[in-house]
Amino acid sequence: MTTPRFVSTSPARLSYTQTSPVPKSLGRDCGRVPAFPARPRGLSRRLRSSPVMAAAAGVGGNGSPAAPGDSTGSSRIGEVKRVTKETNVHVKINLDGTGVADCSTGIPFLDHMLDQLASHGLFDVYVKATGDTHIDDHHSNEDIALAIGTALLQSLGDRKGINRFGHFTAPLDEAAVEVILDLSGRPHLSCGLDIPTQRVGTYDTQLVEHFFQSLVNTSGMTLHIRQLAGKNSHHIIEACFKAFARALRQATEYDLRRHGTVPSSKGVLSRS
Repeated sequence: MTTPRFVSTSPARLSYTQTSPVPKSLGRDCGRVPAFPARPRGLSRRLRSSPVMAAAAGVGGNGSPAAPGDSTGSSRIGEVKRVTKETNVHVKINLDGTGVADCSTGIPFLDHMLDQLASHGLFDVYVKATGDTHIDDHHSNEDIALAIGTALLQSLGDRKGINRFGHFTAPLDEAAVEVILDLSGRPHLSCGLDIPTQRVGTYDTQLVEHFFQSLVNTSGMTLHIRQLAGKNSHHIIEACFKAFARALRQATEYDLRRHGTVPSSKGVLSRS
């Protein structure tokens, strides 16, 4: 088991210049990274295109996110680079995005599912990954999920003012999947999917549960997934990702009645 190297950006080390070199290990695909759209309702700092993605203020220990309509607050953005001997993963997520997806994982079906996460969660999701997919998709699937979970952890900060809980049931033709989640800081997964085939395209369907387990482990999320109906493997998995996206969107959005307080009787929500 290779010990991964996480590189979490912090505002003090960020650069917005156009001259920063591109790490060779990220390859040509990361040479030009499109900037995420500015946050609606007046974001004071707009992100610009840069050879290496610069995270906005608020990445890693970003404190309380600004409530909607607060033009002085920054977007909730998390960015993670995870490098091992098996994979090289770069993830960036903007919780206050518009549904922009730019994902190239080396696993076509997973790219399709991450597109669902962005589109239905209204998150901006950037994932670039290379890995030992000539062996199988296991390491890339796992490390991408670990990095996404860490980026979510960063972008949520101290979680003040959010709804915290999310619940959504998504149908897709004959399939229906229910997702319930809690941004509690406590990792737990209950996965009740019954996927009838071993593969969808080249993707091993066993990796769906492993993806969510890895994401849960680093984000500190309690996640329950329950399949209500379904016979087509593609439909079941896609309904799962759509339901997860909508439930996560609900949980990360603001509860105006909380007035920026932490949604916990303990007064704190933290992965640690």
